[in-house]
Amino acid sequence: MVLHGSFSEGFFAEYSEPSTDDHDMNRRINLDNVVKEIADILDEKHGEDIVILDVSKVSNLSDYFVVATANSDPHMGALREAILEYIEKETVEIIYYDKGKGYDWLVIDGGYFIVHIFSKKGREFYSLEDLWLNAKRYTYRDLVADEDNTRQ
Repeated sequence: MVLHGSFSEGFFAEYSEPSTDDHDMNRRINLDNVVKEIADILDEKHGEDIVILDVSKVSNLSDYFVVATANSDPHMGALREAILEYIEKETVEIIYYDKGKGYDWLVIDGGYFIVHIFSKKGREFYSLEDLWLNAKRYTYRDLVADEDNTRQ
């Protein structure tokens, strides 16, 4: 797979739908930055197997799924809290997020993006990526290949 441009300028800008409403256009551009930052946060906090699915062409649920694996229940909570802290700072509206502990799958629903944080067992069992085979799939490593941040 070949991506043109950097992560922040590349595939997100390429797949954004044109809009005649300036407010909607600005929201989309900011949203793309939010999705990128969420992936960066998951990487910084050592989330594993980070994948972004562009489901905009195959689903009306959302435009992007951000999927990651946590290595423990406390790690899952830490990933969720780091993302929620960022989203609150950016004043992005959240529709729903799982607040409990002990899950194999946590969701943060931002409307146009949904973050899925799995335990290793949960990710294997639910196999979310296999349900969305027609979506464009980007691993975090693919997306930052042109940048120095390639921890994974």
